[in-house]
Amino acid sequence: MSEEIEKVKLLIVGSGPAGYTAAIYAARANMKPLMYQGIQPGGQLMITTDVENYPGYPDGIMGPQMMQDFEKQAGRMGTDIRYGMVTKIDASSRPFKVEIDEEKMIEADSVIMATGASAKWLGLESETRLNGSGVSACAVCDGFFFKGKEVAIVGAGDTAAEEALYLSKLCPTVHMFVRKDEMRASAVMADRVNATENIKIYWNTETDEVLGDKKVEGVRVKNNKTGETQEIKLDAFFVAIGHKPNSDLLKDIVDMDDAGYVKTTPGTSKTNVEGLFCCGDLQDKIYRQAVTAAGSGCQAALDAERWLSEKGLH
Repeated sequence: MSEEIEKVKLLIVGSGPAGYTAAIYAARANMKPLMYQGIQPGGQLMITTDVENYPGYPDGIMGPQMMQDFEKQAGRMGTDIRYGMVTKIDASSRPFKVEIDEEKMIEADSVIMATGASAKWLGLESETRLNGSGVSACAVCDGFFFKGKEVAIVGAGDTAAEEALYLSKLCPTVHMFVRKDEMRASAVMADRVNATENIKIYWNTETDEVLGDKKVEGVRVKNNKTGETQEIKLDAFFVAIGHKPNSDLLKDIVDMDDAGYVKTTPGTSKTNVEGLFCCGDLQDKIYRQAVTAAGSGCQAALDAERWLSEKGLH
């Protein structure tokens, strides 16, 4: 590790809507934020095609273009944006000591974590290949594009049930693939799904392959009890088997729930560690939308500014 230590007032880790919004607010408040973009600059929106539900884009926008716009705005305001990975955070003393790419050390008076969450996938080659061409991990984001079309969803928890119900209002049939002979969802959600006529549940069913060359055309599923396979014609395939928050860096540093989402003081971005703030999908397992992530990025910058001022650091 090089001996040179860089000192900053505010370090932002991650570069999705939450991170970039935090950067815009922090830069405008003259906090001179430094941002490290992480392994996937732009976050999950880089693998999203059309975004039609973010205010200010009347004709919709492609996810990667939207993130370029965010980055440009954050840079124009004065954020020092760098490509690199935070590999370690030492929160045992102040300032925070943060290791970058296992070689550089940053000392930061405050830190905003905006590392997001990653959707869990089935691990099929066809699922990866057709991601953005009918395969999606967010029915609320992308269901509208398949209004009036045949769709399928895989999953058995509350999120899968909620997304199946959402799709049932838009699509003639929602084919729902459940791996076991019962749902993991809460009883009330399972009852709602069962009572919805155009949701067709396939029990003990696993996905063999998503079919189609350039876009989703169908799916081949297998009954894991009988071994029987069948092909179903489809226009979209939604995966709702959960998300994993990218919170490994914060293990043993901040309070988290059982799933690894960071716990923040309700209505704020504050963690149980003073000067360390979290925003976006890293602490939000309910909404997971670009617009809510951006809103929480704004909160994090304002919380950090107030905290730095109180400590006489800004």
